[in-house]
Amino acid sequence: MVAPVTDRGFGPARHAELALLLEVAGTPKPGNVDRRRDLSDLHFEQLLTGAVGSAAGLELAESGAPVGEAFEEAVAGMSRQGGGNTQFGCLLLLVPLVRAAAAEDRDLTPAGATAVVESTTVADAVGFYRAFEHVEVAVGDAPDDAPDLDVRRGGDAADALRDRGVTLSDVMDLSAERDANAREWTGGFARTFRAAEAILADDGPVTDRVARAFLDLLAEEPDTLVATNHGEAVARDVMARAADVSDLDEAEELAEAFVAEGINPGTTADIACAATFVALERGVPL
Repeated sequence: MVAPVTDRGFGPARHAELALLLEVAGTPKPGNVDRRRDLSDLHFEQLLTGAVGSAAGLELAESGAPVGEAFEEAVAGMSRQGGGNTQFGCLLLLVPLVRAAAAEDRDLTPAGATAVVESTTVADAVGFYRAFEHVEVAVGDAPDDAPDLDVRRGGDAADALRDRGVTLSDVMDLSAERDANAREWTGGFARTFRAAEAILADDGPVTDRVARAFLDLLAEEPDTLVATNHGEAVARDVMARAADVSDLDEAEELAEAFVAEGINPGTTADIACAATFVALERGVPL
C-alpha cells in the first residue's frame, strides 16, 4: 500500500475533481482542449464545468457506492454543461481509482484498483450502460458474438446483461482488445500508474508535468479515439509524430496541426487525467 503524503486535506473525490481541472489546464496537449485551445465543438469552459458537474458522482464513489451507480451519476452531472461528452473516459478511470483510494486500507495501487474492478457486479454493468444515455460517446462496434451488448443500446441492454450475468469487469474484458481505457481496467491501470510516477518525478508546474506525461503516453501506443474516428493507420501516425516531439515548445506546433486536422487523442487525455489523480493522492506539489 502506498499512503498519500499530501496535507491539502482533500479526500479522493476532491482530488479527482482537481485532476479533471488540471488535465484540461495543462498545455499543450496536441489535439485536445487545453487552456490555450478550443475545438470547434468543445470549449475550455465546458470541460471546467463538466469537471465540477461530475463531483456528486465522484463523492458517491468515495462514500463506497457501487461503481456503476457512481459512474452514471458522475456522467450525468458532467453532461449538463452543453458541450456533450467532455470527460466520459476520464470518469471511467477515475471512479474505480477513487474507490480504491477511499477504501479502509487506502490501497491506491494496481492491486487495490484491480480488487475494485474484480468486485464489480451485473448492476454495475447496467449503470455503465445507462451512462451512455446521457452523452454521445464515440465507440467501436460491439463484439461479433454479442451484438445485444452494444453499449449504444444504453439501458435497453439491461436484460441482456442480466441474462448473460455480465459484470462491469466482464464488459471491460470484452472491450480490452480495442479500447485502451478498458485495458487499464483489465491490466491493473498500468499506464496510469506509470504516468503518475513520471508526473511525480518531473519538476516544474504540475500542468507542465501533466502535458509532458500526455505526450509520453501519446508516443507509447495508438490512441483509441483517434483509431475509432480516423482508422488505425492515422492513430499510428499520430503516435509517431508525438514521439518526434522533444519538448513542450515543439508540441505547440503539433497541437496546432492536430486541431487543424481534426485529430483528437481523447483516450490518451483520459489516462493522463487518471495519472494526475494518482499523483495528487501521492502528494505532487501544487
